[in-house]
Amino acid sequence: MEKQKLIISNDLRQSLAAAMAEIKHDRLFVLCDETTRRLCLPLVQDMLNLPTSGEEGMGCITIAAGDTHKSLDALSHVWSELQRGGATRHSLLLNLGGGMVTDLGGFAASTFKRGIHFINIPTTLLAMVDASVGGKTGINFGGLKNEIGVFRNADSVILDTVFLQTLDHTNILSGYAEMLKHGLISDEEMWAELVSFDVSRYEDGSSYEIRGTRCEEPRPLQAMLADSVAVKQRIVLEDPTEHGIRKALNLGHTIGHAFESFAMKRQPVLHGYAVAWGLIVELYLSVIKTGFPTDRMRQTVSFIREHYGALQFTCKDYPELLELMHHDKKNTAGTINFTLLGGIGDIRINQTATEEEISEALDFYREG
Repeated sequence: MEKQKLIISNDLRQSLAAAMAEIKHDRLFVLCDETTRRLCLPLVQDMLNLPTSGEEGMGCITIAAGDTHKSLDALSHVWSELQRGGATRHSLLLNLGGGMVTDLGGFAASTFKRGIHFINIPTTLLAMVDASVGGKTGINFGGLKNEIGVFRNADSVILDTVFLQTLDHTNILSGYAEMLKHGLISDEEMWAELVSFDVSRYEDGSSYEIRGTRCEEPRPLQAMLADSVAVKQRIVLEDPTEHGIRKALNLGHTIGHAFESFAMKRQPVLHGYAVAWGLIVELYLSVIKTGFPTDRMRQTVSFIREHYGALQFTCKDYPELLELMHHDKKNTAGTINFTLLGGIGDIRINQTATEEEISEALDFYREG
């Protein structure tokens, strides 16, 4: 897999025009969810010359918002709209939205006519630091996260923090959890900045300037975002298809995906919140299994508990959570596989734990 063409944009319209100009295409389609169609599409709609609904050749395809709609039904709808609009192998799909839209849209583009061009324009902090780099596309299936998908890079990914001003505080926090994970697998300096950063000042997107004109902190969120994306890009380039070190990016995700699937059947939670909660459990496992420093664990856990609350479950739910962990794609021969840490930046992939050890870690999580 080639290096992802990543554009850190300070002028969205100029960046998008340049990216589109590099792709010879006959028809243009834009995929949004209901939220990004209302809040984000107006920022670029006039330059795309989108026609009125029903006109063939170019158009906006809209799907329902929320990860529960990253489904086969939504995927089928996108395929049908591409087909109805006369899309060919030379058409271009712009995926304008969060990780759900870029994951599903990337998979739709990768499979329609055996592959058409697509550009990702992530509009949430989570999508920018997580889904924007790495070439993972897919949908949920059978109640499991990202069960069906392929690896394929977008032609370009445009990161512009102007979209973050459309987010509420919970969605800022959801993305920040992945940034925290990147700090843990990177170095002490990055981790320390993240756990000491006053993320509470970003209570809503309208109350601050992302680019730093009114931010008081020495390094605004935009600069930290660029560093976080660079961590993921470096790891993905080293291991594009997740046979080795790319598994570092799964820190917090074995438990986190189980939490997310568990919640999906009850009250769905944002992906970043599930990852943050997964970090608590997996850092505890890192302490008891690979010698991660207790003080670093407690400082990170304190930050997460202060900002993310907790998922409610009891010990009676442990069998269900363990069963969900057994479905994780990183597992081999039925053994639950973890990425743990020996210290900040000291990555230990392909780690295992007994059910008793996992239960002990879940006890730690519940005891607060």
